[in-house]
Amino acid sequence: MNNFTKNIHNICKIIDLRKKIIITIILLLVYRFGAYIPIPGINPLGISDFVEKFNSNSKGLMQILSSFTGGAFNRASVLALGIMPYISASIVIQLMCIIFPYFQRLQKDGESGKKKINLISRWLTLFICLIQTPIYLYSLIKQFIPYSLRYLNSTYLLDMNTFYGKSMFLFTGIITLTTGTLFTMWIGDKITDKGIGNGISIIIMSGIISRLPDAISKEFFNKLYNYNIGLIILLLEFLLWIFVISFTILIIKAIRKIPIQYVSHYKFLEFGSRYFNKNKKHQYLPLKVTSAGVMPIIFSQAIMFFPLTISNYINNEKIKNFFYIFHNIYGIWYNSAIFILVIIFTFFYTAITIPVHQISDELKRNGGHIPKIKPGKETIDYIDKILSYITLPGSILLGIIAILPYIVSKIGITKSFSLFYGGTSLIIVIGVILDIAQQIDIYLLNYHYDGLMKMKMNIKNYKI
Repeated sequence: MNNFTKNIHNICKIIDLRKKIIITIILLLVYRFGAYIPIPGINPLGISDFVEKFNSNSKGLMQILSSFTGGAFNRASVLALGIMPYISASIVIQLMCIIFPYFQRLQKDGESGKKKINLISRWLTLFICLIQTPIYLYSLIKQFIPYSLRYLNSTYLLDMNTFYGKSMFLFTGIITLTTGTLFTMWIGDKITDKGIGNGISIIIMSGIISRLPDAISKEFFNKLYNYNIGLIILLLEFLLWIFVISFTILIIKAIRKIPIQYVSHYKFLEFGSRYFNKNKKHQYLPLKVTSAGVMPIIFSQAIMFFPLTISNYINNEKIKNFFYIFHNIYGIWYNSAIFILVIIFTFFYTAITIPVHQISDELKRNGGHIPKIKPGKETIDYIDKILSYITLPGSILLGIIAILPYIVSKIGITKSFSLFYGGTSLIIVIGVILDIAQQIDIYLLNYHYDGLMKMKMNIKNYKI
């Protein structure tokens, strides 16, 4: 506890770090305020009916989608799509970097190539917005949420029962929602540049955490009103939650160390028939057990949103019923599909993000090698084999985390609170918090290092 208060005191003393934290908080407050501004032409009183009906049809899928936007999707806010189109665009770009040689060359071009890829991602985000916004607005019109505007309750300014009224609503809605997504991207970029942490990840985390107090309060009152030993059950649930969080942190931070030897030069001293090697630098290559991070779960859930999106536009009852069984996030079919997809995408994403050939070339170029392993193809095969060994248990553990909300909901935990026991929500929140904590630690280490250097300079001056 003393270290915690000491770190808080040091954070307040570091002016640059303090400014970054304040800027991050202000930008997040702006984003959260925008999540409550409705789209022009939306009846706020009809939102709750729309949410209940849509949520009952999606069987909880909407809760996951809404968690990424902090509830803005439910409220038909100007930021209803949030950052999701940009995430979809980033996923497409990553796949294109594997398939198309042009994007592969851009990846190897360094900073200039990175800027071009970011520019393409933003244009693709705009294109995805122009596809997703009409679908979202059409679902609003279908539920009769938009209302007709009148002059003093007599003359219609905008009649939603006419083609013109609906067209105007769609036109203004597309512009508003697209602008909202671009504004969210701008906030994320500003947090990354002038704040602390990755802006996009922090925005997603803020939306997820905003739903946590409501989920905890529902769980609290549910246990107190329906059970005689509600407090004991609550205590056990929170202990289980802490265990799940610790387990997730362990998986995220777990690494497999491959020893590496960098030889600067050799000095041989002969004593009989023995030779001693001097001036070796012993290091290791860290391979994460979950190198893919949260991306396999995001990929899997993006695919599981597909049945929800197209099922309303299919007239064939057999196909519609087949897609419908994947709507329920607390059902066996949805979770079985998610578990299998997470394992597949973990191997896929690990293969495209860990450049085994490049690692081998870098080791050879810098005079490094794995003990008892020859440079070149043998090194590539060895690293690839180790990756396969650690990715299999890592993918299974990620799959278990992905379906934990389904598992804990079966033991009596409310569905809203069970979403924080696993899945994308928990991994994103933990990953972002660990990243922010790491950046703060770097600032604190630099602060202490500067203090030690000043102390040494003062001692030298004193001796002189």
